[in-house]
Amino acid sequence: MIYNHILNKTTLGRVLAIDYGRKRVGLAISDPTKLIANGLTTISNHELWDYLKDNDYTKELECIVVGYPKKMNNEPSQIVEQINPFVKKLKKLFPEIEISLMDERFTSKIATKAIFLAGAKKKDRKNKALIDKVSATIILQSYLDCINR
Repeated sequence: MIYNHILNKTTLGRVLAIDYGRKRVGLAISDPTKLIANGLTTISNHELWDYLKDNDYTKELECIVVGYPKKMNNEPSQIVEQINPFVKKLKKLFPEIEISLMDERFTSKIATKAIFLAGAKKKDRKNKALIDKVSATIILQSYLDCINR
């Protein structure tokens, strides 16, 4: 489910996805046509603001999608207490960019399975930074699929 969605699909602009975590943040970015999600990087939580402010691609963004984790009963999970202030600060830092929330249930499990199916070595399958980046890519691709239906 997409929350706060007001994206104009006809313009060429990129969408950034953020898989926010207590320690690490996975990032993915779309192509300008908003069809394909590409894993970008994983950075430590405390480096995120500088990273976002210092990258040129933020000038091309028309939307930032933040993974919003929910429990099986559809209630927000515990980390939402940290994600909500993060989203508020994101809106303040980038007031001209639409911020959307995307349900991210099971993305880590799907990412782990995708890494396994891609033939990654055991060491790489346990790499949490890789899992976070792939999770952000899954969140973004799900979002892009929804807006392109």
